[in-house]
Amino acid sequence: MRALVTGGAGFIGSTLVDRLLAEGHEVDVIDDLSTGSLANLADARATGEGRLKIHTLDIRSRDVVTVVERRQPEVIFHLAAQMDVRLSVKDPVFDAEVNIVGTLNVLEGARAAHAQKVIFSSSGGTIYGTVEPVDLPLRESQPQRPLSPYAVAKKAVFDYLAAYRELYQLEFTVLAFGNVYGPRQNPHGEAGVVAIFAGLLLDGRQCTIYGDGSQTRDYVYVDDVVDSLVRSVDRGGGLLCNIGTGIETSVSEVHDAVARGVGVQAEPISASERPGELPRVSLDPGRAAMQLGWQPWTGFQDGVNQTVDWFRTKRES
Repeated sequence: MRALVTGGAGFIGSTLVDRLLAEGHEVDVIDDLSTGSLANLADARATGEGRLKIHTLDIRSRDVVTVVERRQPEVIFHLAAQMDVRLSVKDPVFDAEVNIVGTLNVLEGARAAHAQKVIFSSSGGTIYGTVEPVDLPLRESQPQRPLSPYAVAKKAVFDYLAAYRELYQLEFTVLAFGNVYGPRQNPHGEAGVVAIFAGLLLDGRQCTIYGDGSQTRDYVYVDDVVDSLVRSVDRGGGLLCNIGTGIETSVSEVHDAVARGVGVQAEPISASERPGELPRVSLDPGRAAMQLGWQPWTGFQDGVNQTVDWFRTKRES
């Protein structure tokens, strides 16, 4: 299979590239390296045996269409995105340029290349908006009421994909991820609390918990997420599938799990609750089990331990 991965130098994307190369596929990566890193692809570049080609390119550029058409991928994994919800609120035009216009460039390239399928990464934590506790874990039938430009863009892309499927016979699957964590995640941003806490605790510093620490998310390990992407190549056509565990884990529980992984006893710093933060999230993975044959297999503490070990090794190398 010839695959193309946008955002392929990022945390999830590079892990996917490793999996695809290990299975013998040819892989193209499009990434502007604004948040991703060539270091994430070091192993892939060393072992890819000429089956990996990297294109340093902004997803907003029309050159994306040309590159995709020229490379003729059979399947496109579209992971490149502006991922910061708060930045989307501050600058919704930039968010739309990356997450909507950038996606349209990918779709136009896919159409020109006669690609068979686009697999798109959405956000299970934002597209449904604020929900009642009785609705948890969320199913795909839950009404989508996005409350940020970032989430609006994710919702809009689903509609574009449905239109391209109808108009141009371009198949798609949309995967709505929970909070993905694992090795290679950036510990210096806002998106990955496991990585942030791991980086701080390994440095002997205290972590900050905003609010009372009871807010929950559905944490899913990166290798499990990559497995859902690979399984979507020939399954789940035209569907939205939640990729989560169905389990709520609070921020306080995350802190405790990371502290155990690091092997320290630590008290977090308390700070004021951040406005607009969703209080609770968990995703029902039932459709993914039925349609993709997928289920999460990595327990949270095991995943945290592997993440901490990766960060520790990186510091020691």
